Amino acid sequence: MARPANGSKLSIAQLERLLMGRRAELQDLQRERNQASRRLDEIDARIRELGGSGRGGRGGRGGTGGGASGGGGGGRRVRNEKSLNNTIEAVLTKNGKPMKVGDIADAVKASGYRSNSANFRGIVNQTLIKDKRFGSSERGTYQLKK
Repeated sequence: MARPANGSKLSIAQLERLLMGRRAELQDLQRERNQASRRLDEIDARIRELGGSGRGGRGGRGGTGGGASGGGGGGRRVRNEKSLNNTIEAVLTKNGKPMKVGDIADAVKASGYRSNSANFRGIVNQTLIKDKRFGSSERGTYQLKK
């Protein structure tokens, strides 16, 4: 629906018609979203029946269609066999020499560790700082403490 130019001289009746049109469009979109949500719930149920996890790749979507859903990381938390700390330790042990944070993050992901984090490198960096098993050999470079 075209937007009227600022300062236009619309009558109250014209403004009410515009408002009613937008409300009707909003209701149509909400109805369409609710139908799509129900269809996705059905698909998720079928995926779970076949042994999958369901909700693959979709963020915390409520089934009611009432409001906007939260930000973007991308869905449910992933479960890994080993903790991030233990995976970093294995990567540093295998490499045997100090590594940069970005290289550690890449090696952790390459080892099969899964994360939905948009800032995985930052999480690896915080883990390296907090865990006493790791020490900084120089700025941005970490190794196992001896």
